[in-house]
Amino acid sequence: MTRPDAAPGEGSGRPYPVAVVGLACRLPGAADPGAFWRLLRAGADAVGEVPADRWGADGTVRHGAFLDDVGDFDADFFGVSPREAAAMDPQQRLMLELAWEAVEDAGTTPTALAGTAAGVFVGAIWDDYAHLTYRGGAERITAHTVTGLHRSILANRISYLFDLRGPSLAVDTGQSSSLVAVHLACESLRNGESRVALAGGVNLNLVRESAVGAERFGGLSPDGRCFTFDARANGYVRGEGGALVLLKPLADAVAAGDRIYCVIDGSAVGNDGATEGLTVPGREGQQQVLAAAYRRAGVDPTEVQYVELHGTGTRVGDPVEAAALGAVVGRGRGDAGPVRVGSAKTNVGHLEAAAGIVGLVKLALCVRHRELPPSLHFASPNPDIPLDELGLAVQRELTGWPRPDRPLRGGVSSFGMGGTTCHVVVRDAPTEDVAEATGDGWTSWVLSAKTEPALRAYARRLGAWLAGQEDVAPAVVADALARRTRFAHRAVVTAAGGDEFAAALAALADGRPHPLAVTGVAADRVTAFCFTGQGSQY
Repeated sequence: MTRPDAAPGEGSGRPYPVAVVGLACRLPGAADPGAFWRLLRAGADAVGEVPADRWGADGTVRHGAFLDDVGDFDADFFGVSPREAAAMDPQQRLMLELAWEAVEDAGTTPTALAGTAAGVFVGAIWDDYAHLTYRGGAERITAHTVTGLHRSILANRISYLFDLRGPSLAVDTGQSSSLVAVHLACESLRNGESRVALAGGVNLNLVRESAVGAERFGGLSPDGRCFTFDARANGYVRGEGGALVLLKPLADAVAAGDRIYCVIDGSAVGNDGATEGLTVPGREGQQQVLAAAYRRAGVDPTEVQYVELHGTGTRVGDPVEAAALGAVVGRGRGDAGPVRVGSAKTNVGHLEAAAGIVGLVKLALCVRHRELPPSLHFASPNPDIPLDELGLAVQRELTGWPRPDRPLRGGVSSFGMGGTTCHVVVRDAPTEDVAEATGDGWTSWVLSAKTEPALRAYARRLGAWLAGQEDVAPAVVADALARRTRFAHRAVVTAAGGDEFAAALAALADGRPHPLAVTGVAADRVTAFCFTGQGSQY
C-alpha cells in the first residue's frame, strides 16, 4: 500500500531487495557471462568492420560490434518446426536460448518453473527482420509471419514454451528499454504479482537501413569507437546481442541457498520532460531519477563506489550525464574518494535496446568478482566534464573496489533517446546470503542432451570452459550440473581433479571411450529399489 503523502513512484518506504541469481548473455566477442568477464578484465575491444554477411563495408557505416552466426538456432530443442523457426525474428530465437541459459545458471530448470507466477520482461526497439521479410513481397508471408515478427512475442514465446504464468511483456522506452524491463520486473516481484522474473533485452543489427538511420540521425562516431567522457567523444558505435537476468526476492534466494551475483536494492524511472529538443537529454530529469533511485533503495549516495554509465560518448549526452551524476553521488564524499565510472559500450558498442542490461550484467560480474575492469578509449576528459569538481573518476585499469571493506555499492544508468531514464542501485550479497557446494576428492559431473551429437558438443563446450578457469572446485560444478534439465542422452564423468575432467571431456567430445566416463541413453521408465534380503540371487 502506498503512503498518502508518497511522491509518484515512491511506494511505501524501502522495498525488500531483489537478488540476481541467474545470468545469460550473448555479446560480441563473448558467448556467455564468463567470456564477457574475461573480455572486460582484459580491456578488449570487440568492435570491428561490418561483416560481409550483413551489408559489408558500404562507405557509410563501416564499424560495429557483431555476433557470429545470428541465424543459427536449434529449433528441435525448443519444439519449434523448421518452417516456424524460419519465420521467427532471430531476436526471438536468441531470447529463447538466453532464457534457458539464465534459468539453468540460477540452479533450476524450466520444468521447475512451469505453471508458476514467473514473469518475463524483454526490452526491444528494432524490427530489422520484419524489413527483411517484407522485402521479399507477399509470397514471403506465411501462417507464422505474424507471430514470428510481432515484438510482444519476444516475451510471450518464452512464457508459452516454458509455461510461465506471470506477466509477459515487451518494453520499448528507446535505448533504456532493457533496464526499464529490469525495473518493471523488480516492481512485479515486490508487489507479489511475480514469484520469479526473467528480465533483459535484445538488439540485432540486420539491415543497412537501420545503421544508415543512426548515422544520419547524427549518433554514430566516424571513428567507430565510443570515447566515453573523453575529449574525443563524437558519437557511439552500434553493437548487438542480448542478455537476461533471473530475479528472485532476496529472502527467497537465501532460503533456497541460491548463488547470488548481486542484490538490487532499488530503482527508479522517469522522463526528462520538456528539454531543448525531443532527443536532447536534460540534467534536471536525470538528477531526479538518480535521487529517487537511491532514496527508494535507502542508500546514502556517498556510499556508492562505482557507476556503470549510459556513457554513449556523445558531445551533448556525456556532459549532461556527468553533471547529474556528480550532483547526486559526487557531492560530500569527503574521504570516500571519487566515484569510479565506466561504460561497457567502450568494449562491445552500444547495444541500444539491450544496453542497460549489458551494464547490469557487467556490474553484477564486478560485484561477484570484486574487481573493476577498465573503461576503454579514455585519454583526457571532455573539457565540459570537470571530473574532480564532480567527484568522479574514470576507471582506467583493472583494480579492486576502492573500499573493499565496505558494502560494494554501485549503480547502472540507461537513457532512452526520448528522455526515459532508468537507474538501478546494486550491492553485493552478505556472505551469509551466499551458499555454494564445497568438497574434495572424487566427484561426478552429469551431462545430458537430446541427441548424441548434442551431448558431444556439450562436453566440448564444458571442456573449453574448464580450460579457461584458473581454479575450479569440482563439487561446485557438480552441484550446478546436477540441477540442470535431464535429457535422454547422458554421460557421467567421475574424477578427482581438473586435468582428469578435461581429458575425459575431450574424449566424450570426440566420441572416444575413456575410463573415467560412462555414456548411455536413459530409459523412459520409473526407477525402483528392491530390498530382497539375501539379494544376490535376484
